[in-house]
Amino acid sequence: MLIAVDFDGTIVEHHYPEIGPEIPFAIETLKMLIKDHHRLILWTVREGELLDAAVEWCRQRGVEFYAVNRDYPEEKEENNQHFSRKIKVDYFIDDRNLGGLPDWGTIYRMISRHKTWHDLIIEEVQSATLTSYEDTHPKRKWWKMF
Repeated sequence: MLIAVDFDGTIVEHHYPEIGPEIPFAIETLKMLIKDHHRLILWTVREGELLDAAVEWCRQRGVEFYAVNRDYPEEKEENNQHFSRKIKVDYFIDDRNLGGLPDWGTIYRMISRHKTWHDLIIEEVQSATLTSYEDTHPKRKWWKMF
C-alpha cells in the first residue's frame, strides 16, 4: 500500500520548527511497514532546510521514504499532466485525524490486518464480552478445565 505519513506531531512531538522527541514506537513501526513492502511518503508542511532536516532525521534512524511531499519520487508539475496537490494514497497517518493519532501499535494493527479503527473497537468489545461470558457462565468454566 501507499501510505502518507506526517512528521510533526505524528513521528515526533510537535515542536515545529524544531524537531521534537520521537513519539514512542513511531520509527520502529515505520520500519516494520517498510519491511512489509508498503511505500511510505513523508507528507509534511515542512519545506526547504526544515524538510531536509526532517528527512535526514528519519534517514539517520533507518527510515527511507519512497517519496517526499509528492505521489512518487520523480513527480514534478511539468511531467505529470494530472498533477494535483492532493496526494493519492491508501492511508494517511496524521495527528490531525478526526479523533487524534492512535498509538503506533494500533496503527500497525490497522494496516497489517486491513482493519479500520471501528473494526478494532468492535473486536475489543466482542472479546471483552466473550471473556466476561466465559468467566461467569457455569458450563464455560467447566470446559476451560480441559
